[in-house]
Amino acid sequence: MLSKPEGPDRHFQRQPDSGVGSFVRREIWGPGVFGGPRAPGACVDQTGNMEELDGEPTLTLIPGVNSKKRQMCFDWGPGEMLVCETLFKKKEKEEKTLGCPFIYIVRKDIDVYSRILRKLFNESHGIFVGLQRIEEESTGKSRKAQLVRVSKNYRSVIRACMEEMHQVAIAAQDPVSGRQYSSQVSILSAMELIWNLCEILFIEVAPAGPLLLHLLDWVRLHVCEMDALSADVLGSENPNKHENFWNLATLFVLQGRLDEARQMLSKEADANPASASMCRVLGDLMRTMPILSPGNTQTLTELELKWQHWHEECERHLQDGTFASNPHLESLCKIMLGEDSALLEQKELLSNWYHFLVTRLLYSHPTVKPIELHFYAQSSLDLFLGGDSSPEPLDNILMAAFEFDIHQVIKECSIALSNWWFVAHLTDLLDHCKLLHSHNLYFGSNMREFLLLEYASGLFAHHSLWQLGVDYFDHCPELGRVYLELHIERIPLNTEQKALKILRICERRQMTEQVRSICKILAMKAVCNNRLGSALSWSIRAKDAAFATLVSDRFLKDYCERGSFSDLDLIDNLGPAMMLSDRLTFLGKYREFHRLYGENRFADAASLLLSLMTSQIAPRSFWMTLLTDALPLLEQKQVIFSAEQTYELMQCLEDLTIGRTESRDLESQRLQEDDIETTKVEMLRLALARNLARAIVKEGTLEGS
Repeated sequence: MLSKPEGPDRHFQRQPDSGVGSFVRREIWGPGVFGGPRAPGACVDQTGNMEELDGEPTLTLIPGVNSKKRQMCFDWGPGEMLVCETLFKKKEKEEKTLGCPFIYIVRKDIDVYSRILRKLFNESHGIFVGLQRIEEESTGKSRKAQLVRVSKNYRSVIRACMEEMHQVAIAAQDPVSGRQYSSQVSILSAMELIWNLCEILFIEVAPAGPLLLHLLDWVRLHVCEMDALSADVLGSENPNKHENFWNLATLFVLQGRLDEARQMLSKEADANPASASMCRVLGDLMRTMPILSPGNTQTLTELELKWQHWHEECERHLQDGTFASNPHLESLCKIMLGEDSALLEQKELLSNWYHFLVTRLLYSHPTVKPIELHFYAQSSLDLFLGGDSSPEPLDNILMAAFEFDIHQVIKECSIALSNWWFVAHLTDLLDHCKLLHSHNLYFGSNMREFLLLEYASGLFAHHSLWQLGVDYFDHCPELGRVYLELHIERIPLNTEQKALKILRICERRQMTEQVRSICKILAMKAVCNNRLGSALSWSIRAKDAAFATLVSDRFLKDYCERGSFSDLDLIDNLGPAMMLSDRLTFLGKYREFHRLYGENRFADAASLLLSLMTSQIAPRSFWMTLLTDALPLLEQKQVIFSAEQTYELMQCLEDLTIGRTESRDLESQRLQEDDIETTKVEMLRLALARNLARAIVKEGTLEGS
């Protein structure tokens, strides 16, 4: 349990930043009414009508930038905005002066960078995915029990993060950090408070009678000061002498913990015999107070009759002056009578109006019906505040819940909270309870999907939480896939492992264009790092013929420079992938030529080499290399190339030399004749002539025999 954290209503309202500098409207970035960009000062309701915002959007300070003297430029990103000063001059004669030398990043959702809140996001992700798998066939009590269990799981995650944040706040060395953590604790506490109330009213749908029991548990859970005070008083040597003894007894009565209050009275009776009889009478009144217990089968009518009789007995004792000699006991009796004035005297102990509301209902209207709650809630708020102050955002949210206005609860939470986690998950749960079908937005998706899309988009701004966002997009049937396609292309591909993870996500969802795009990026990175094998592999996976051709050319160029191929395993096992482009086919076949030559299968190697040239698969720039590769075959003792094949080789050589001669004529002023190329041509002509002679003699001899 927490040791007296600040209440949920203390730091719930976001405060504008302070300091000197320029301001940027955060309304564009932070959650607004339904979130997302809206026209300044206005929002759109579920019917598409414009309505005024409840307050001005908060401003974000950009330190060191003076917008009155300097102009600012900015650039949008998927989850961030870059802001900096410009050197734009209003007057031509104005001298250039050094301004702000920094570029500032205004982030859309800074909570994703909190270590503790990341645990909230991770844990709740599993609960969310499990909720989507709840069978639609389950109805009635079974389905309701499942949904209540899911809601409690969400609340347990919030509470675990709140307790961890509280411990960090206590251990913080820096006062500023400590205050920030304490503020976050208050926000998490308020989130659980709201969620718990929504669970009681919208998911449990408790009827009259059990409704009050749930509200009592709600108040007891969220008034954390009680446990620390109880331990302090009851742990002392003489509890009845403790300065907070009667404060604790009063708190027990205010929270309906009458058994513990009776124990306090018993201690008082033992220590002060003079008040023993009064303590016994008040203790009997506490013991006999009728209340509908979970296993009780009595009807509401029976309960009302018993309560009325009990209430009259309490009033009789008060009028008879039974407790007149002990102001503390008399005050407790007045509280049990539900007198507003007596309750308001304990305003400091109640600490908030919703505690006052539940206590008031307990002792004045124990069989309150859900439909009556908003009336008592509004009057309790008015009485408690007394016109001294205006309601806080938390008050507005709770009031909307008591009015059973789910739409308003979500709207107020969107305004008050700093991220989309709460409204997205609560709305999703309420949607599974079939409570939000009437709230469709005018721009194509319902409220549940819109909030989930906003929340998941914020997750994609983080380097690892984006993986959670994928599942949220998956469960948005209308626009989820479109959002996923747009966001996944913007994830930085820092490592190949991360790229493979993204590719698996895209391939499972048959996102062909995204797979191609990612593979192209990785292929380009590999080329830049001179990792040709990896580049070829990615280009094949992307089915990008143009890039495969580019990489194949790099392989061939590398071969010409080094005289050998790199990544032989990849080239040897191209298989059907070599058909992606002509150049890749040539690369694979050329490598096959070298393999055949290495295996001394000269005839097959010669036929393959010739087919590469005559089929026009080989690039013309590579013909000289192929003809040079033919030289060893032409010089073999046995005749490898037939006369017909030799004629074809000679034709290829002539076509090549004619083309080069024309090229030299056109560029005679820039290029000089290459002696090495000339020498190669002469050697090839000689070798081809000798091979032709040998082939004719061999073929003639064979014909003659």
